[in-house]
Amino acid sequence: MAVITPPEKTAARPKQPRTARRGVHPLLLNLLAVVLGLVVWAIASLGVENLPGPVSVAEQAGKMISDGSLLDDTLASLRRVFLGFALGTVAAVPVGFLMGWYPVARGLIEPHIQFFRTIPPLALIPLAIVLMGIGETPKIFVIFLAAFMSCVVAAFQGVVDVDKTLINAARVLGASDRTIFVKVVVPASTPFILVGMRIGLGASWATVVAAELIGAQEGLGFRMQKASTWYEIPTIFVALITIGVLGLAMDRLLLLAERRLTGWQERR
Repeated sequence: MAVITPPEKTAARPKQPRTARRGVHPLLLNLLAVVLGLVVWAIASLGVENLPGPVSVAEQAGKMISDGSLLDDTLASLRRVFLGFALGTVAAVPVGFLMGWYPVARGLIEPHIQFFRTIPPLALIPLAIVLMGIGETPKIFVIFLAAFMSCVVAAFQGVVDVDKTLINAARVLGASDRTIFVKVVVPASTPFILVGMRIGLGASWATVVAAELIGAQEGLGFRMQKASTWYEIPTIFVALITIGVLGLAMDRLLLLAERRLTGWQERR
């Protein structure tokens, strides 16, 4: 009876050197960036005439917080941005879907979108004030336009760029147009919409500041305009920093929503 010898054991593979290293936490990098920015700012204030340093700006911020002016202006600007941005986004998404899904609607709507998209919302502020007065309506309207134009193009492009293979596969499986739109087109367009919302948010903040420079009695843009009249440069810096912090916080909230809603998407 023949003896079956066991096969020779394969030689153990040499251990591969670990090339992947755990990177620095992004929060630490962000804090380092803030510290470096403050240092550069402090050094620049020593050599640039009339440029306030971080300490003087912080002192002015404390005064504005104490008298309540910073809170009132911040709430006024936030209210305008939120209303205009929310209305613009809510209106842009269905219009973008309509343009991307129906060729007839695209042919009828797209020329108007492209025409008005080339006109900066800031250029419409004087016309809006003449037609709507100096109340809240013209300010919210121009913010609405800024958010709408950014988001509608993103929603439209999201529908157009949906992989046709997915749509055809769904049709072969017997899915109706409504099911395809809800189950395939909308999820595939969500990343585009969220990117458009982030762009529209930045445009909304830029627009609200310009709108508050004309015919406003409160707001961060109004505060900067008033401070420039009296040459209060630290106050201008406080308003600028407040806008930047608010815009960054709102952008991070949208980024968090993007990660939650598009967890299925491959990331680098």
